Amino acid sequence: MAVRFQEIYESKVRAALVAEFGYKNALEVPRLDKIVINIGVGEAVQDSKKVDAAVRDLTLIAGQKPIVTKAKKSIATFKLRENMPIGCKVTLRRKQMYEFLDRLITIALPRVRDFRGVKSNSFDGKGNYALGLKEQLVFPEIDYDKVDAMRGMDIVICTTAKTDEEAKALLKGFQMPFVN
Repeated sequence: MAVRFQEIYESKVRAALVAEFGYKNALEVPRLDKIVINIGVGEAVQDSKKVDAAVRDLTLIAGQKPIVTKAKKSIATFKLRENMPIGCKVTLRRKQMYEFLDRLITIALPRVRDFRGVKSNSFDGKGNYALGLKEQLVFPEIDYDKVDAMRGMDIVICTTAKTDEEAKALLKGFQMPFVN
């Protein structure tokens, strides 16, 4: 079964990028590489069960089990010890990546309160785009009654584009709601 955004990329976006940037080789055309979703759980220092709740939420959102990230070094002012669990992250590729991007753009982002679009200056200079969400409730998979706390998340969309203009054109092909 083909994924909707993958079909859109192969049928429309790739041809539009070739027309806009004039690529000679088919492998030069930018494409999505991976999407990394990260939830940092700072309150896990006091209560380690907070990480389990974040893992449960991220599993529902991403559709695959995340890994628990641990502190690399101790920081006494934050009462943080080395190897303490402080968050979780998941890397999506191929089919899951396209499905998540579809849900993010068509369902989750429009559900954000006072949403006007995502910033177009959040590229890193090498064609990767990062955005943050303040709460996990914008995803329909999360049941409001089972949420113990609001958790933000960082979403990084990694592409094979060489420049930010190419990556922006790629994401605009997927109807990413850029503002300014």
